[in-house]
Amino acid sequence: MNGAGFTAPDIAWAQLTPVILVLGAAVVGVLVEAFAPRRVRRTVQLTLSVAATAGALVAVALLWSDVRTTGGTVVLGGALVVDGPTLVLQGTIALLALLSFLVVADRTRSGEDAFAPQAAALPGSDYEELALRKGLAQTEVYPLLLFATGGMLIFPATADLLTLFVALEVLSLPLYLLTGMARRRRLLSQEASMKYFLLGAFASAILLFGVALLYGFSGSLRYSEIAAATQTVVGLDGLLLVGAVLVLVGLLFKVGAVPFQQWTPDVYQGAPTPVTGFMAACTKVAAFGALLRMMYVVLPGLAWDLEPMLWAVAILTMVVGTVAALVQTDMKRMLAYSSIAHAGFVLTGVIALDSTGISSVLFYLLAYGAATVGAFGIVSLVRERTAVPATVTAGGGSDDVTESEGVVIGEATHLAQWAGLGRTHPLTALTFTLFLLSFAGIPLTAGFTGKFAVFSAAVAGGAWQLALVGVLASAAAAFFYVRIVVLMFFTPPPGTEGAPDEAPSTSVTTVVTTQGFTAVAVAACALLTIVLGVLPSPVLDLVTEAAKFIP
Repeated sequence: MNGAGFTAPDIAWAQLTPVILVLGAAVVGVLVEAFAPRRVRRTVQLTLSVAATAGALVAVALLWSDVRTTGGTVVLGGALVVDGPTLVLQGTIALLALLSFLVVADRTRSGEDAFAPQAAALPGSDYEELALRKGLAQTEVYPLLLFATGGMLIFPATADLLTLFVALEVLSLPLYLLTGMARRRRLLSQEASMKYFLLGAFASAILLFGVALLYGFSGSLRYSEIAAATQTVVGLDGLLLVGAVLVLVGLLFKVGAVPFQQWTPDVYQGAPTPVTGFMAACTKVAAFGALLRMMYVVLPGLAWDLEPMLWAVAILTMVVGTVAALVQTDMKRMLAYSSIAHAGFVLTGVIALDSTGISSVLFYLLAYGAATVGAFGIVSLVRERTAVPATVTAGGGSDDVTESEGVVIGEATHLAQWAGLGRTHPLTALTFTLFLLSFAGIPLTAGFTGKFAVFSAAVAGGAWQLALVGVLASAAAAFFYVRIVVLMFFTPPPGTEGAPDEAPSTSVTTVVTTQGFTAVAVAACALLTIVLGVLPSPVLDLVTEAAKFIP
């Protein structure tokens, strides 16, 4: 092409600021890993990560007035759309990622974090032991998390199927690595990483096959052109329906909906707990954002055809998630199945296809995300230590160790180990109770407002049966949340008379003292949970005003 025929692209750089800040910081973080001295890497990476996510949050707030006036902007030639739902979702992801970074960065008094000192080392090998003694740290977790966050910021803003697939890979690939980097229970962590990789590969393949079919039907990858093609009869309706189902299945994999959730609890259990909280909160926000845009912009004309599948998935997700959580004995697996049940609750708002469905889902994702990051932050602090006092040097890889306290040997994830936590550490137990009550949907918590909003949207959209199943599932789910509250406050601690038989007799449960980053994140999540439950009107008004997709 000669120079006279070239037209320079007009790119709205301002609308891309949140994404540019986060992905730019991720690239800088890679350079820091390569060139910065080891002693300053963690400080530089943490500062960079917090500044990038906070900057993205500020950028979203500054862009709101423009979107409020114009309704939104099509960016990069139609690859991305920055409208009201995009900004709300990006703001939610940036906020939750910022809080998650604080949990990731936290260390105990002995300088130990949640990640293996050398992720590539064979578990139990001399190489791993040497890395442990030398006090090595995996600071590359920060750019990996930033890359994942950048992909999440793009995912709900996509306006064509190719960009959707690229964003899916950008957010997924770093998480596969991070899942296998847990400091303790290394084999379980690596198994979880492999399962997550295989699960993500299936999701990507199915979504890509659906993209190919939709392209074959419409001749375009753009959402707007596919939506226009669905309004005309061209004799390829079967191609359209199968393609739409496959794309939706690919997205349902990412939200953990049944029957696509098979390895999700294993991944949540094996991953480092701070990464589990990040995945459970931020990935769901991004995936549901993309699912909302797909349903409300691209496929509203297929609502009648897709309704049976979506109803079956939503009901199965609520029921299976709730029933499976009832029988769990591991705290992280219980929260994983709880997360699956919540995906079903959110789906009721998505399926409603009513004007209130968008705003209710946006609010629910914020409320759920805040409680999730806070809950997993507390799980990362509740540890198991030996009942027999021992003396170990700080460089030996153990947490807070004194002759009178014993050796901290890992997270206390068995439910029986949480018995009596309300007596020994009342503030921690009370805060965890707040998050559990929000998950259960108890009034004056954010969870109650969120559930009321999505169930009301389902009723308004004619899906009152889904709302009924959701209410019944929520009532059943309250049992296992209240069971943990009873365990913490009304059951004797392990090792005392009347304690649960399943509790390990050779260890006791403690809340470790850390540098305080997790406490800050948990306090912020608790404040959000209370404010969104007691004074939800400003946020509800904001998401209602923002709930308008650009066609």
